[in-house]
Amino acid sequence: MFTKVFEPFGIHFNFVNMNNAADLQKHITPKTKMVWVETPTNPLMRIIDIQATAEIARKNNLLLVVDNTFASPYLQNPLDQGAHIVMHSVTKYINGHSDVVMGALCTNDDKLYDELAFIANSCGATPGPQDSFLVLRGVKTLHVRMDRHCSNGKAVANYLKSHPKVDKVFWPGFPDHPNHEIAKRQMRDFGGMISFTLKGNSMEEAFRMASATKVFSLAESLGGVESLIGHPASMTHASIPKEIREKSGVVDSLLRLSVGIEDESDLIEDLKQAIG
Repeated sequence: MFTKVFEPFGIHFNFVNMNNAADLQKHITPKTKMVWVETPTNPLMRIIDIQATAEIARKNNLLLVVDNTFASPYLQNPLDQGAHIVMHSVTKYINGHSDVVMGALCTNDDKLYDELAFIANSCGATPGPQDSFLVLRGVKTLHVRMDRHCSNGKAVANYLKSHPKVDKVFWPGFPDHPNHEIAKRQMRDFGGMISFTLKGNSMEEAFRMASATKVFSLAESLGGVESLIGHPASMTHASIPKEIREKSGVVDSLLRLSVGIEDESDLIEDLKQAIG
């Protein structure tokens, strides 16, 4: 969207490694208007310090927008940490039942709210009543679902980390995960999104495993009550050139899990038989 849709209109983007928020400063120019971050990131679960980023944005008179989809409002509240706008793919955890396509922008600034509401009203990018009804239904169980996503995610992450055929596991709850201490400070728990790579980094083996699961469904979405498995290199990130994709860490054998609310032992047994 940034490079193929917006850049032809003259909007320029810098893609910055935000493991250290201070690195952002050297990319800011007099023309910079907005900082957009996602934390945890998709699919490598990188953690970005929202408060530190907000301080840099404030000093430079920039808008800070945070994609909070992976955490949901139950686990993380970027507005309280200095963000100006928070974006959610409501399709995911907030709805939670894989039957809605919707997005949301949240702000605690009246002027920004009026500007965003005007654009939504003028452009028509607004949800219908049935979608709104389904999301309101989902919100009623968000806290219960997120608790289960988190507990199941922890169990699955620890299982994968101990598996001899698994190379790396990306989950913010591990003490050795980059910026784990920041995640502990700005999140209430570590969520149900996990990515991992297989030893040997074989795309064919990743395909085989993703096709062998019985409880985990092979699909691109996330955040529903059912568990999903995806292969970013050929699915969510397939449009990114291979050299850029691999340089960013999305290697051929990377698999991403959206851990659902099923029985923990069923999920682990499913992964056990699929990995082999």
